[in-house]
Amino acid sequence: MRARVPVTLTLVTILLACEDHAGTLAPEAVSAPRPPATASAAAASQIAQLRRLVAPFHDFDAAVAAGWSAPITPCFVAADLPSQPGSGAMGFHYGNLGYIQDGGVVNLLQPELLLYEPEKNGKLRFVGVEYIVPFTDRPATAEPPTLLAQEFSRVPEAGVWGLHIWVGRENSSGIFEPWNPKVSCENVGIQSAAVEHTH
Repeated sequence: MRARVPVTLTLVTILLACEDHAGTLAPEAVSAPRPPATASAAAASQIAQLRRLVAPFHDFDAAVAAGWSAPITPCFVAADLPSQPGSGAMGFHYGNLGYIQDGGVVNLLQPELLLYEPEKNGKLRFVGVEYIVPFTDRPATAEPPTLLAQEFSRVPEAGVWGLHIWVGRENSSGIFEPWNPKVSCENVGIQSAAVEHTH
């Protein structure tokens, strides 16, 4: 049974020091679907560096030890947000507070969030990363930040700009798309039970 997305996301609000923003880290709706984004040759080389960086974080405990220890969201499923384009899920978001509070700097090798999918065995599977820039650092009315020639999406409910890169699990919709059809939250109850059992 998958968790429902809460109406408010106060933890994100606190971590980002934004003014009473509430909601999810789902991207702002767009008027028309865009074709899947693919990485250029130059970007592919840089993404290879990112893959090497996050390789140890397929072990969730290693990610926590390295600083991605703050649980930011529940397991997000596209079906929970019918107003948002896409299908599949994002998974759980775990944040590195040092990177989140760094003044809006975008650094490929310092992703603010790591994404994890709950598995049947109760463990978390690393699936990707997300970069966020708070509106307090770059207003929603400004030009979007970019990384690897990709524009961030506005996430007005959470008061941030966001960009996903699926370096842990292939995304047939595109490596930079927000939702991954191969990611699921159906095992979230099993994962929660496993976490409770180990504490």
